[in-house]
Amino acid sequence: MAVYFDHRIDASDTMGSPSEIAWHRIHPLLAVAFVSTSSTPGGCVDVYLEQGEHIPNAHIERPFQPMLISWHPSKRVLAIGWETGVVIFWSEQGVDEQQIAAGTHRAQITILEWSSNGTRLVSADKAGVLIVWRVDQHGRVQGSPLGKQDYGKQLTHCIFKPPAPGEDLVQLAKAAVSGDENALDMFNWRKVGKGDAPFKAGLQQGITCFVSVTDGTVYHVSEKGKSLQVLHTDGPIRKLMYMEGKEILMVVTEALFLSQHSVGVDGTSQELMKVKLSGKTGQKADIIWVESGLLITATGEIGIRLWDLDKDENYALTLDEQLGFSTGEIINCISYCESKGIIAAGTSKGQVALWRKTLVNSLSGCKIDGKDQWKLQAPIDLEGNIIQIKVMKWGSSKNLLSVISAGIVLILNEQVMSAHFNQQVAAMQVAPNQLNLTFFSSGNQQMLRTDMHVKGVYVTKETIVVWNGKHTTVFEPFGPSLRNAGSFPCDSCVLAVHEESIYTVEPNRVQVRTLQGTVKQLLVFSEMEGNPCHLHICGNFLVVGTDTSHVKVFDLSRREAKPHCNAKNLAEHVPNLGRIASVKCNSNGNNVSILINRVSEDPNRLPYAAGLAMLNGTPDSRVFFYDVEMDTLNYFDFETGRPSSESCSMPRVEESEMEKAHPEMSELLGRYPVNHFWDQNEAKLFVCEAVSAVSTPKQSKRSANTETNYPEYKVNAVVVSFFITQEHGLLLQESFPKAVSHEALMGLEVPYYYFSKKSGETRNDSEPMPGAPSILQMVAKRPLRDFVGLEDCDKTTRDAMLNFSFYLTIGDMDEAFKSIKLIKSEAVWENMAKMCVKTRRLDVAKVCLGNMGHARGARALREAEKEPELDARVAMLAVQLGMLEDAERLYRSCKRFDLLTKFYQASGQWQKAIENAEGFDRVHLRTTYYNYAKHLEALGDHHLALSHYEKSDTHRFEVPRMLLEDLQTLEIYVNKTKDKSLWKWWAQYLESQADMDSALKYYEKAQDYLSLVRVHCYLGNIQKASEIANETGNHAASYHLARQYEARDDVRQAIHFYTRAQAYNNAIRLCKDSGFDDHLMNLSLLSSPEDMMEAARYYEEKGLQMDRAVMLYHKSGHFSKAIELAFATQQFNALQLIAEELDENSDPALLSRCSDFLIEHKQFEKAVELLVSAKKYYEALHLCLEQNLTITEEMAEKMTVSKDSKELSEDFRRELLERIADCCMRQGNYHLATKKYTQAGNKIKAMRALLKSGDTEKIIFFTGVSRQKEIYIMAANYLQSLDWRKDPEIMKNIISFYTKGRALDLLAGFYDACAQVEIDEYQNYEKALGALTEAYKCLSKAKMKSQSELEERLGQLQNKLTMVKKFVQIRRLYEEDPKEALKQCENLLMEPELDQTVRTGDVYALLIEHHAQQGSFEVAYKYMEEMTKKLPSVNVTYYINQQIIDAVYKAVGVPIKANIVMEKVRHNSAEDGDEVEEDVAEDSYNGPED
Repeated sequence: MAVYFDHRIDASDTMGSPSEIAWHRIHPLLAVAFVSTSSTPGGCVDVYLEQGEHIPNAHIERPFQPMLISWHPSKRVLAIGWETGVVIFWSEQGVDEQQIAAGTHRAQITILEWSSNGTRLVSADKAGVLIVWRVDQHGRVQGSPLGKQDYGKQLTHCIFKPPAPGEDLVQLAKAAVSGDENALDMFNWRKVGKGDAPFKAGLQQGITCFVSVTDGTVYHVSEKGKSLQVLHTDGPIRKLMYMEGKEILMVVTEALFLSQHSVGVDGTSQELMKVKLSGKTGQKADIIWVESGLLITATGEIGIRLWDLDKDENYALTLDEQLGFSTGEIINCISYCESKGIIAAGTSKGQVALWRKTLVNSLSGCKIDGKDQWKLQAPIDLEGNIIQIKVMKWGSSKNLLSVISAGIVLILNEQVMSAHFNQQVAAMQVAPNQLNLTFFSSGNQQMLRTDMHVKGVYVTKETIVVWNGKHTTVFEPFGPSLRNAGSFPCDSCVLAVHEESIYTVEPNRVQVRTLQGTVKQLLVFSEMEGNPCHLHICGNFLVVGTDTSHVKVFDLSRREAKPHCNAKNLAEHVPNLGRIASVKCNSNGNNVSILINRVSEDPNRLPYAAGLAMLNGTPDSRVFFYDVEMDTLNYFDFETGRPSSESCSMPRVEESEMEKAHPEMSELLGRYPVNHFWDQNEAKLFVCEAVSAVSTPKQSKRSANTETNYPEYKVNAVVVSFFITQEHGLLLQESFPKAVSHEALMGLEVPYYYFSKKSGETRNDSEPMPGAPSILQMVAKRPLRDFVGLEDCDKTTRDAMLNFSFYLTIGDMDEAFKSIKLIKSEAVWENMAKMCVKTRRLDVAKVCLGNMGHARGARALREAEKEPELDARVAMLAVQLGMLEDAERLYRSCKRFDLLTKFYQASGQWQKAIENAEGFDRVHLRTTYYNYAKHLEALGDHHLALSHYEKSDTHRFEVPRMLLEDLQTLEIYVNKTKDKSLWKWWAQYLESQADMDSALKYYEKAQDYLSLVRVHCYLGNIQKASEIANETGNHAASYHLARQYEARDDVRQAIHFYTRAQAYNNAIRLCKDSGFDDHLMNLSLLSSPEDMMEAARYYEEKGLQMDRAVMLYHKSGHFSKAIELAFATQQFNALQLIAEELDENSDPALLSRCSDFLIEHKQFEKAVELLVSAKKYYEALHLCLEQNLTITEEMAEKMTVSKDSKELSEDFRRELLERIADCCMRQGNYHLATKKYTQAGNKIKAMRALLKSGDTEKIIFFTGVSRQKEIYIMAANYLQSLDWRKDPEIMKNIISFYTKGRALDLLAGFYDACAQVEIDEYQNYEKALGALTEAYKCLSKAKMKSQSELEERLGQLQNKLTMVKKFVQIRRLYEEDPKEALKQCENLLMEPELDQTVRTGDVYALLIEHHAQQGSFEVAYKYMEEMTKKLPSVNVTYYINQQIIDAVYKAVGVPIKANIVMEKVRHNSAEDGDEVEEDVAEDSYNGPED
């Protein structure tokens, strides 16, 4: 909790009225400009410190008014512009008026602006003169100006274009952390108070700025003073701003028009957008620009407006009267503190309004609108009308707010309320000079008032020490009050007390003082170890943290403090370490916990300057633990929920363990620690408070699963306790969300945690003593989980419970049992049972429930064992122990939404139950609505119950029951819902109350025609009832009316309405009784088969209209009776109709009888069907053959008896199938015959049938499937009859089938035929030789009945093979030795059986062609003549080319013989006519042979 201490500046009334205030950006220096209010004109400027103290040499007074004051961005240098054009500089060395020569400006100064790195200064006056000055490293203006421009018009605003970040910024920061002196000087790491200050690293060249003049023109000014017009607005400019990341210049005019302009490198611009801002025009608007893209405006209204330019949204923040603001209070001025995220606004009634920006964490799963990010704080009350407000950021500890109000200047110093708890004493600051003290050992409370503004407090059981950074006061208890035991000046910012000693700090040492302030010992630190800045005492040990990140522990148990260990340098082990934020040690002094701030590596996150970021840093998500004895440094990271790396002695939390403790660990993720304490007596017990952090991309990525499993919002702060030992490392003991009413964790002392309370939550928990003043209870305590119910236990029990808690945490249940075996408290066993929920140890939980005597819980746990999920069983244990939040989380984690719905209902969380059922458990949604409605009905909330009865779809019964005692409401509801069921119920109720007219009305609305007819009949309106029944056709109504007419002996009407009601049996009954035979037939046909049979018997018994009896028997399915009666009465037409409907399920005798009847009437096809149905297959086949009826596939299938049939033998079945196939063969249905032969097992006949079909594809398929020798041979023989020469596939199948059929002699014949084809058709003797070779191989392997025949065929084949082989060799020899080849040809011609194998013409052709080519035409002619004699019937041209023949005849001078042409004609006479004509045409020119 923070408050603002107000300090009035130390200024005399003679100075005049303050007109301008300005804070230094780095140092706590406030410059104030005063304007004289007396008759004598003039003014002055003074500089003050953070508490309003005036700096002695900082008074600059002149006989003219100061107009502008501007601080150097890093140096303690103040520039002051006066109305005469004079510019005066003030620094710690004094006033300097010579830096800018007098007369440089001759008019009022209107612009005085430093560049962001302090190397340039721009000054301008009302006459329009602008000058750019160079500034040295000490902040002094050097020499003549860099540039000068005269615009002729008053200059109003100036902003510098921010420099680009230096590339070596991060490296420079790291060097400074490592101790580099040059880097430290640049960042002013340790010399902030000596002049130099951090600066924003950037390029030193190219520093430019933008300036505006009164007519709305904006100019771009280079560092040399060269000017270029950038843009022009429609009116005077109110504010110039620059969006650094996007290089956009923004302009707000006096008319509140906002325009954005992109600016190029050369200064040119382009307008991007223009918009009118909301607000009062004509009022002086206060506008501030935040670097994060936020524009804030105050225009004299009751609120302020914010424009988020990045998100393109705007919203307004207004004052809240409930917080103490007045109605109609106007906001005059605003300022923004970026480090704290606070908007400060000054009002017209002397109040300061503060809006604090809340931290948003993506892990919360919620989206916060822009307006909701700002929370209005309680106002700060001042006096008068606040006209100006300034905010300054000082490191991370000082945030100063200055205001001008009622002619005075106030400095508001934000101070966190001091609080301390130690040795059962708690002190809590409630006002700047007031403390609330609570002594828990005695239960007393006291208020302590001091004469100083308290900035720190330290308490022990015997002393209370307060200090303000300059003075320290010691108080001691004295009876019921406190007395001042000592007071002394001391500049220490931190302080600690141990027994009779006070420990304070100063550079490089810790002072040990007496209670009166006398220094009795010095604890010295080296220059490398740094300056002490953190102190903490626990037990007899003091831990000191320094500004160079060193930690050192001292032992205070002796008369003098002794070092307990060497100083530990954290910077050597922690990368990017900024500074130590807090250190605490345990009671044994062997473990130190440390919180740190880390340095950001992102230059864009550096506020003002890199050095400032290094001074402040950002809170680290880790809490470090320094083990003094082992000299090791470990940590626990709240961002990831994991401890340090494997190299550390502390064990890591593995993934499986993380999942096991998921509910606890998930609450720790994405946080950073803010407070931490050790138990004052138990050395291994540590507690830490962690708050939600602003989300990072890493956290956002991890948040997807968290949002899915836990959609509820994440709490802002949690308290986590750990056991820390060398053996087991870091062990999570307990975690819980910090209560909303608690401000912060103050400490831990078993059995309680201690918290400070928030303002407004400080009611007294106990009744005050009579007559004693009521003191607010400022401190709250909460027992540790395992000490609930044991808060007042003795030390033995407390130690036993601590051991129990420790062993329970490490999972050693046996030791945990031993620790508490002598403790009889049910609370202990209950705590252990609750721990079993965390550890999921249901076996231990059963023992605990037994010791607690919790029979109901034990039974519930036993019944829950049937649930398959462990979490569901553990959730039931949690329910029985009252741990409802854990139970809810467990049900949700195991996705048992059905049990979660029941849990919500049982715990009275009906809204959650409904939401859960609607989202995840829709199976039980209606049941949930119903149960909630019953709950509401029990509470008397009938209206809401009625709504949920409707949602559960049970309102038709439940609502009338619920509202039965309130008939008026019930009637209104019935009429409103327009539900037919409710109308019917209401009509029945009215009928029971004898209100027949109203009942009829509602029966008609409900369309309950039966009830309408019933009531009308009851009232005697039978005619009206008849009309209703006829109009609606309602069966029930018609039946009721028919009964009424039957009772009145009106048979015709009764039959009519029985018929409309489809109660045909009743109508038939009346027809038979009354002799209405005509109606009887029609009704019987409409009725059931039973009624048809009864009517048929009726007609049969009467002996009349026998055709109707036959028809009814037929329709009722009694065919035998119908046929018998038809034969008896000679009703052949009816008989034919019946026969058409007979099938195989009919009686065989009946089928046979009907088939004979059909044959007599020449209905052969139907007769065949009936014979087949009667299983008289031979008769059916005979009839088919006799009458030449085609056997269809359907008929054949019906005649095919299945193999499993027991009625016919297998032989009979095969014979029948063959008979069917024979019939199909006769009818030419070869495919069907093949199928039946196959089913009969006679594949040979099947193959013959298939061969007759000529379906080659099926023949090949069937052959491959059958795999029988005979079938292979038959198929091959068939395929030879095809044109196998042109289809290689057929040829391949022939060879394959002969081979598989082992018919090698036939295969040899096929190869022989192939060889002959190759010779005759293609003259390819090589292929013929190959075919003959294969033929010989096959025949030599063949087995024939006649061995002599085989030998004869082999001999013939051998001769052919020899002849062909000789001729092939001659052809080959001809290529090498033509003479020898010709000689062998002549020898070959002498072979007696040559022409049987080798064509004689081919041999002659070889001889003739050779001699013709050699020019021996005479020899060629001789061979031609021989050839003609040997082959008189063969055309010579068949063997020899016509051109060669012509050439030979021509050479020997013999005309072409006519017989050659004639022979050719005769040779081709078997060919088609066209080819004959062509051949004749070709040879006709040769003339006849003779």
